Amino acid sequence: MTAETLCVGTEILLGNIINTNAAYLATQYAKLGIASYYQTVVGDNAQRIRECVSQALGRSDLLVVSGGLGPTQDDITKEVVAELLGRKLNVDETSAKRIKLYFDRRGKKMSSNNIRQALIPEDARIIDNNNGLAPGVLINLSAKEAAQFGKSADNAPMILLLPGPPEELTAMWEAEVAGILQKYTGQVIYSAMVKICGRAESEVAELLDDLIRSEGDVSVAPYAKTGEVHVRVTARAEDEKDAKKLVKPVIKEIKNRLGDSVFTTHEETSLEQSVVELLLANGLTVTTAESCTGGLIAGRLINVPGVSEIFKSGYITYSNKAKRKIIGVKRKSLEKYGAVSAQVVREMAEGVAAYTKSDVAVAVSGIAGPDGGTAEKPVGLVYIAVSVCGQVTVKDYHFSGNRAKVRESSVASALILMRQCILEYYSRLTFGDNENE
Repeated sequence: MTAETLCVGTEILLGNIINTNAAYLATQYAKLGIASYYQTVVGDNAQRIRECVSQALGRSDLLVVSGGLGPTQDDITKEVVAELLGRKLNVDETSAKRIKLYFDRRGKKMSSNNIRQALIPEDARIIDNNNGLAPGVLINLSAKEAAQFGKSADNAPMILLLPGPPEELTAMWEAEVAGILQKYTGQVIYSAMVKICGRAESEVAELLDDLIRSEGDVSVAPYAKTGEVHVRVTARAEDEKDAKKLVKPVIKEIKNRLGDSVFTTHEETSLEQSVVELLLANGLTVTTAESCTGGLIAGRLINVPGVSEIFKSGYITYSNKAKRKIIGVKRKSLEKYGAVSAQVVREMAEGVAAYTKSDVAVAVSGIAGPDGGTAEKPVGLVYIAVSVCGQVTVKDYHFSGNRAKVRESSVASALILMRQCILEYYSRLTFGDNENE
């Protein structure tokens, strides 16, 4: 089965709202094993909507239309579709009662135009909307209707009309639509995500080349993120249980090849969450000292629930004076090496760790641009230091892009270095223990 998405609304074309429905529907098609090759946005114009619907029905098995089901004059989706198919629009009494009840419960009078939301093309299936007014509509085209679009009776397409508000569309899909469509596909697609840090996308792709190129039941696809590479592993099967069985050994193989670079196999887990979980698991407190990132590292960490147990404080020491007075960077170091240097960022990490008595400290200083760079220290040069129980690691980075991109890359690299240093610290402890035995 192939599905096509048509989102109706002039406000989307004008950029007044972001089209999140198309992205959501695309992920849901994939979960059901439905292929999708086209997404279209069209304004509230009857002729253009008609043209888009006609084109979609000629090339796809399922057309999902979101938007245009409201009570106003520019909400014309159902009218256009009904006219195109030659079907009458009739008031569905059950839907009309639900709409009236909606207003009664809120102590409001229902406007006369709201009854338009209860108009349903004849011989269509109604999908209840428990989060709004306009019901969804599923239309199975007859052989005669399918012939209009060059389709046979055995290949007659379907039209699914859904409300535009994302919270209504999402709830309706999960409550009813997914179950309806699964009966047509007979398959589900299950995806899992492997998240990797500290390796370039090209390196990951090379290490997983045979898995990526494999044409078996499981597909592997890498995606680059700032400081991270996400690898989606997807399998198609008759049910989710069988699909998970196909995915499991592939994930295991990826973890074997990439080792500690894999920081999670849970799609919802962020890099900062994995760092906080590592700190919590080892009972380590943490403090940040930031210059060019201006508190962004602390912000990422504080986004994680439960971080209050281990996050002590964060300092934005932007000026040289702040570096000296607050966290103890030596005046001589600033004068000799400059604020953006390995020596100064080391002293920032050591100083803030000692001052706050934190087990882990991360410090960053760099030139985010667009000004301030020199031949010796160009824009994009950033030094990051991490102290773990007194052991300090300093690295220099050369980022490209605008000021925001340099800062974003610095934050990601700081989190990655924190994670790496903590893992290496405990690895050395374990190795030492084994040696003593």
